[in-house]
Amino acid sequence: MEGIVNAPDFPEGLQWLNTDRPLSLRELRGKVVLLDFWTYCCINCMHILPDLKKLERKYADALVVIGVHSAKFFTEQETENIRQAILRYEIEHPVVNDSQMIVWSLYGVRAWPTLVLIDPNGKIVGYHSGEGIYEVFDRAIAQVIQAAEAKGTLKRGALNLRLERDREPRTVLRFPGKVLADARTGRLFIADSNHHRIVVASLQDGTVQMVIGSGMPGLEDGAFETARFNNPQGMAYDADADVLYIADTDNHAIRKADLRQRTVATLAGTGEQSRFYPPRAGKGREVALNSPWDVVLVGNTLFIAMAGSHQLWRLNLTTLEAEPHAGTGREARIDGPLRTSALAQPSGITTDGKKLYFADSEVSCIRAADINPNGSLETLVGGDLFEFGDRDGFGNEARLQHPLGVVYVDGVIYVADTYNNKIKRLDPRTRRIETFLGTGAAGARDGDNPTFDEPGGISYANGKLYIADTNNHLIRVADLKTKRVETFRLRGLEAAQPPALYRAPARQTLNPITVGSETPTLLLRLRLPEGHKLNPDAQSQVRLYAQGATLQGKPELVMPFAGLELRVPMQLTAERAAVDAHLLVYHCHAGQEALCYLHEVRLSIPLQRGGDRTLIELEVPIGEVSR
Repeated sequence: MEGIVNAPDFPEGLQWLNTDRPLSLRELRGKVVLLDFWTYCCINCMHILPDLKKLERKYADALVVIGVHSAKFFTEQETENIRQAILRYEIEHPVVNDSQMIVWSLYGVRAWPTLVLIDPNGKIVGYHSGEGIYEVFDRAIAQVIQAAEAKGTLKRGALNLRLERDREPRTVLRFPGKVLADARTGRLFIADSNHHRIVVASLQDGTVQMVIGSGMPGLEDGAFETARFNNPQGMAYDADADVLYIADTDNHAIRKADLRQRTVATLAGTGEQSRFYPPRAGKGREVALNSPWDVVLVGNTLFIAMAGSHQLWRLNLTTLEAEPHAGTGREARIDGPLRTSALAQPSGITTDGKKLYFADSEVSCIRAADINPNGSLETLVGGDLFEFGDRDGFGNEARLQHPLGVVYVDGVIYVADTYNNKIKRLDPRTRRIETFLGTGAAGARDGDNPTFDEPGGISYANGKLYIADTNNHLIRVADLKTKRVETFRLRGLEAAQPPALYRAPARQTLNPITVGSETPTLLLRLRLPEGHKLNPDAQSQVRLYAQGATLQGKPELVMPFAGLELRVPMQLTAERAAVDAHLLVYHCHAGQEALCYLHEVRLSIPLQRGGDRTLIELEVPIGEVSR
C-alpha cells in the first residue's frame, strides 16, 4: 500500500512537546507516520488514546505517531495547558501545538479526532475520522510496512524522545479530578485520578484515613490494597451503608467501595467502552457503559453523567438495571422531553432532590433535568457547541468554558468553570451566573484573591467548598462567607504513597569507597531544591540493607529523616561490603506545604577496607522543581 499525494510538512515556528526539537516529515522519511488531530477537551479523542498506544507498541521500530493539537477552546491553545493534558493522559508521542489550526487546514481536517496515515515516502495513504481506529490502522500500517520493506524504503529504529513526564516532579496527588465532602462522617473523598485510586482524609485535620485501590491501573475487585481503577472521577456516598460509589471512567464501569469491609466490587459495566448507537440498557456487569464521569445518589438510584455517550443514565442499586435517563446519544444542545433531548459530554452532576443539575462541558452549559423519567430538560446558562467564553450574566447571554463540576448548596449551584480557572455561582431560579472565586489566570494562590488551574471537581460541607484543583495537584477549600481560599493539607502522606506508575528510579552504583575502620559512619546529606524543605506532614525515610556489614547491629534498617542529615553507624564483617539505600523524600516549598513532592532515590554503595577514612559522607541531590 502506497500513497500518491504528498503530505504537507509542518510549518516552522510551531511549538512542540514530548520532543527536544521540532520534527519534520522530511527527516521522518523512511518511517510510517500517523497524524492524530485532537483537542484535549474531546472525549472521542480520549477514547482513541488506548488504540494509539497499542499501535505504537506493536510497530515501535517503524511507526511514529504525532499528535496535532488543534484547539477548540481558547484555553486549549496555550502550550502549557497542552503539556498538562499530555501528562494527564500519559501521552508518549510527540505533539505539535497547532493553535491557529494551520496544519488542520493544510490537511483539510473537519472533525476531532481525525487520523492521517503517511507512508515512508511522505505520501498520504488515507485518513479516518472518529473512534474505533485500531483494526483499521493495524491492517493499513502492516500493509504500508510490507510494501516499504519490499522496496527497501523502510527505516527501522525508534525515535529517541524527551518526554514531558521525564522532567516532571512526582506529587502525592496526581491530577485529582473530583472531590466529595461528607459533613456527617467528617470525611473527604479525593479521586486521585492519575494515581488510579481514592484517598480518604479527615475533613477536620487532613489526616489520611485510608486509600482505596493499589494505585496501579486496571479493573480488579477485592481488598482496598489490591483493587484497581483506571482514572476514577466522580463519587457518591451513602453514609448509612458506609458505601462509596465511584465513576471508574476509563474502565467504563461503576464501582462500589464498602468502607466497613474494605472491599471494592464492580456494579455495572463490562470494562469495555460501549460502541452501540443508540446506547443500550442492560444489567450489572453485562451492560456496556461509555466513560461515566460523575455520579449522584437519589434514594436507591444512582444517576450518572455518561460523558462518552452524551447522556445521563440511571442505575437501580437494587436490581442493577442501568438505562439512559436523558439524551438520545447525539452530541448537541437540544432541550425538551428527556427522551428526545441532546447533551454534549456531561461531566459533573448534582441534585436538589427534585432536579438533576449538570455541567454539559462541550456546549459549556449548565443544564437541568427532571428526576421523573417522564420529565424534561432545559438549559439554565451557556451557549452551544462553539459558543463559549467568560461572561457573567443571565441565561443564554452568559458564557462558560468547558465546566466540569457542579454542586447544589441551599438554592445555589456552584460551578467549576474549568477552562476559565474560576468558581462561579448560579441561581437556578433567575438563571444568573457570576464569578465567585478566581481571576481567570492560572495559578495556585490562596487568600482573598485566589487563583486556580483547571479545577475539575467541587463539593460542599460545613460552610465550605472543596475544590479539586486538577492541574495544581491540590485540593482547595473556600469559605462561603469570607470567600477566602486555603489549600487543604493532607497529613500522614506516607499512607498515600504513590506507586511507581511510570519507571522506578534506576539504582545508581557508586565507585568503591575505601574505609580504614571496622566501624565507619554513613552520613547521608540531602540537597533539596532552592527554597524547599522536608514536608512536615509526611515522614521521609531511608531503607538500608547491608551485605558484609551490619547497620546499628542489623543487616536491614529503616530510618526517618528528622532533618537534612542522617548518620548511621555500621560494623564491617568482611573485607568487602555493600550498602543499598532506598530513599523516599517528601518535600515542599517553604510556605506551600500542601503541595507535596515525592522524590525517590536508589543507591548502591560498595565499601572495602584499606584506607584511613572513618566517615562515609554522601550528598544526595533531590530533583529540581520547575513550578
